[in-house]
Amino acid sequence: MRKGNFSAGTEFILVGFSTFPHLQMMFFLLFLLMYLFTLLGNLLIMATVWSERSLHTPMYLFLCALSTSEILYTVAITPRLLADLLSTRRTITWAACASQMFFSFTFGFTHSFLLTIMGYDRYVAIGHPLRYNVLMNPRGCACLVAWSWVGGSVMGLVVTTAVFHLTFCGPNEIHHFACHVPPLLKLACGTDVPVVAKGVGLVCIMALLGCCLLILLSYAFIMAAILRIPSAEGRHKAFSTCASHLTVVIVHYGFASVIYLKPKGPQSLEGDTLMGITYTVLTPFLSPIIFSLRNKELKTAMTKTFLRKLYPEKI
Repeated sequence: MRKGNFSAGTEFILVGFSTFPHLQMMFFLLFLLMYLFTLLGNLLIMATVWSERSLHTPMYLFLCALSTSEILYTVAITPRLLADLLSTRRTITWAACASQMFFSFTFGFTHSFLLTIMGYDRYVAIGHPLRYNVLMNPRGCACLVAWSWVGGSVMGLVVTTAVFHLTFCGPNEIHHFACHVPPLLKLACGTDVPVVAKGVGLVCIMALLGCCLLILLSYAFIMAAILRIPSAEGRHKAFSTCASHLTVVIVHYGFASVIYLKPKGPQSLEGDTLMGITYTVLTPFLSPIIFSLRNKELKTAMTKTFLRKLYPEKI
């Protein structure tokens, strides 16, 4: 453990799962499989949407953008986690730590913004089907996706700049497997640390709650539109188009609330590390599974694409 003021050339030590020495190989194999499945699942979704013309709709354009953000978010964190599980030297430079924080926040908030847009897309499709092609035209959809990435980048830049503008002193051990904000703030010193902590927390919570409230509003209008459908079959068909998105939203915001809205109190550092896995590894792992299994149209297209590659002479 090293003490003193840190500069841009400082190295931090990611403690991570070193507190579980006998379980590190098991964690490595588990996280490696989840990482590979996350990449494969999202790439398969993107390839299916790209190859099937019937899926060239706004909903699946947003899904491809969502898969891209999940892949990039996972790549920003998981490879480093896997390498540290096999290494005895878990150091990370100041610049690498700042970069990891920027990209993880950028892709994480882009993911939240895209989920919000997908909720609006489902509302327009169910509540205003005759105006859907006008309201969700290609140019408008491309702008929504672009603004999601811009918004995510701004969030990443704001949070990273605020945190790494501080002076770090004391021990250089980050009690986490990634450059997460709370463990880093514990290494900072100065009178502005509480202000930065409250500011970053407020910005993150407001952004997440804002997205969550917009999604809830979209689904309130969706439910009102579904209840106006006279037939039970029509209501079921309309709601089934939202099932995969709604499930991913619940998983995403459920785990995010565990990270950002948990009450302050005495808790183990190991518990914080394990809790972080739910949002950084488990959520991206579950998302392609949910979209593949809960979306009938996508599942059918994926099966068709797979069979076409496997038996080209029969399809």
